[in-house]
Amino acid sequence: MKTASVDEPVDGDPFAWLEEVASEQARAWVAARNAEATKALCDAEFERDRAAILEILNAPDRIPQVVQRGRHVYNFWKDEQNPKGLWRRTTMASYRTPEPEWEVLLDLDALAKAEGEDWVWSSAATLPPEHRLGLVHLSRGGADAAVVREFDLAKRSFVEGGFFLPEAKGGAGWVDQDTLLVSSAFGGEAFETRSGYARTVRRWRRGTPFAEAPVVFECGRNEMAAFGWHEHSPKFPRTCFMRRPDFFTNVFYVEDAGGTARPVDLPLDAYLYVERNWLILNLRTDWTVAGQTFRAGSLLVSDLDAFIAGERRLTVLFEPTRTCFMQYFGAAGNAVAFKVLDNVRSRVLLARHQDGAWRTEAVSGFPDMATVDFYRLVEDDIDWLGAGEHEGESFVLSSQDSVTPPALSLARFGGAAEPLKQAPARFDAGGLVITQHHAVSVDGERIPYFQISRAGLRLDGSSLCLLTGYGGFQIASLPFYAAATGKLWLAQGGVFVIANIRGGGEFGPAWHKAGMREGKKLAHDDFAAVAKDLIARGVTRPQRLACRGGSNGGLLVGNMLTRYPELFGAIDCAVPLLDMKRYSKLSAGPSWVGEYGDPDRPEDWAFLQEMSAYHHVEPSRDYPPILLTTSARDDRVHPSHARKMAAKLAAQGHRVWFHEPLEGGHAGAADNAHLAFNVALSFAFLRKTIVEGNDD
Repeated sequence: MKTASVDEPVDGDPFAWLEEVASEQARAWVAARNAEATKALCDAEFERDRAAILEILNAPDRIPQVVQRGRHVYNFWKDEQNPKGLWRRTTMASYRTPEPEWEVLLDLDALAKAEGEDWVWSSAATLPPEHRLGLVHLSRGGADAAVVREFDLAKRSFVEGGFFLPEAKGGAGWVDQDTLLVSSAFGGEAFETRSGYARTVRRWRRGTPFAEAPVVFECGRNEMAAFGWHEHSPKFPRTCFMRRPDFFTNVFYVEDAGGTARPVDLPLDAYLYVERNWLILNLRTDWTVAGQTFRAGSLLVSDLDAFIAGERRLTVLFEPTRTCFMQYFGAAGNAVAFKVLDNVRSRVLLARHQDGAWRTEAVSGFPDMATVDFYRLVEDDIDWLGAGEHEGESFVLSSQDSVTPPALSLARFGGAAEPLKQAPARFDAGGLVITQHHAVSVDGERIPYFQISRAGLRLDGSSLCLLTGYGGFQIASLPFYAAATGKLWLAQGGVFVIANIRGGGEFGPAWHKAGMREGKKLAHDDFAAVAKDLIARGVTRPQRLACRGGSNGGLLVGNMLTRYPELFGAIDCAVPLLDMKRYSKLSAGPSWVGEYGDPDRPEDWAFLQEMSAYHHVEPSRDYPPILLTTSARDDRVHPSHARKMAAKLAAQGHRVWFHEPLEGGHAGAADNAHLAFNVALSFAFLRKTIVEGNDD
């Protein structure tokens, strides 16, 4: 894991030594803090909650998520007997039955035991159309960095002497059975960006030393990353590359017949997708091309070969309205699926090219408050499946909300969604309702939020309330079915609130941009406005109101501690960013300068310092108690953010608990048992603070 070098300034920070992740002094400090937290929070009620959550996480009647490759659908499954998990497959016909017959390809628990490694599953990519050879990505302890190993699916074993890549961020993809495109940071500084991601793409042929694999594409060291992939379409095969100067910009390249990567003239900040010969674009800013202006947020499609040749004929599949914005999109064959939010209500639409034109239709039949998502079912090109094969243009839809467990259905253009699987209820949701409200932020902007509570809730300020949000990277916060929150909070009479603050994706690119950089502080004001509205409406009062957030959401709730401590009775802060002076020098921090700003530029530090929660902790202020959690294997957001914040708060005499396991990565947990511990710890903290500690 990347840490500060000895010649980098630490601004007189007395806790800078905690940036050394594995130093003896830092590990001793972590062990002592872990012991304090478990002694204070891990009582009999914690154990009861932990067991209940683990039972839910390991339940045999969970829905197995699948993707189809060739004749099989694939799933990765964890349960009580297999805590690290099984990579397995079955047929689609078997999957449709109540008890599918699974073929186990790889037992990760057995592998970890045999090799003495803390392996955590990352992903697998198989080579079409046979799907006999695979590239299995495994991490140690759940970190982003992974090893890559070639796997024979027919023999159900790793290929002796096959492709192997040591641990690094990035990975590899198939060109053919004897060739990989390797987008890995392995090899030292020449092959990694400052963010720790791959700086080069190497073409590696079987039987040759990896050190001799030629570099066929690269980006600058100060850029975020470079990667490449091969489109496995029998009619439209092509090799593509991408340079990512930063988190929000991409430069797309297509390799020509002579092996030269040629840039395609596209807006740098557009999201793009290539499917067969379709180029699909989602714009983040207005784009004027060939005399026509397309609005930010629009979804466009074009013939890729014609576009590369200079033609600029683009079809609009979606254009945003005042309240309706697109979230994401995908494609399969000649069909495109996309999710939109209309006043933060989910809808999925399908478009298909037939008879020389595009037609679009909405997938119907879902409740008004349902959160509907989709993914492509079949990963193969439709031409591998047979001429005119419509099965390849299938999408799996998931429908759920905070009180309704997920249901899966299969959708194709021109037909009704076909039910596939239904998850059982994990808690008693009787009498619970989801309502939508609006708060007014400091600049007059209306900020929507979802409230999940009992119908007829008494508005006398007596309810326990847990408020969450994110507000970054154009990610929307929606009412998903969180079984643990339902069982341990909602079913016990608590209120759960999801804030749709600026910086997220609820209202398109402009909503996100309003909460970036200097606007991030305004996004935090939005969150505080929701808290104030809950108090003003009589839903709760500060002593009974807690907030929770992780990662960018950890920065959010860290600012609630330092900027709005009077509004909250407790703060639950997971894998957070908190030191905004140092963030760009730690782990993947440089890749987020586009979202937050560059602290090394005085004009950016002028606004960053206002939301650098670590720098605003004061001994004289009265703060609510806070739980800070991270992971020693988090190589995305450096654990020192949480460590240093906990140390500084404790040194000043504030109430703080801290917990950091050795494994877990940025997800905070490497297996279900670890996840159950984390969730139970969080609710134990709430019980000790706003439930028992402020029962006035």
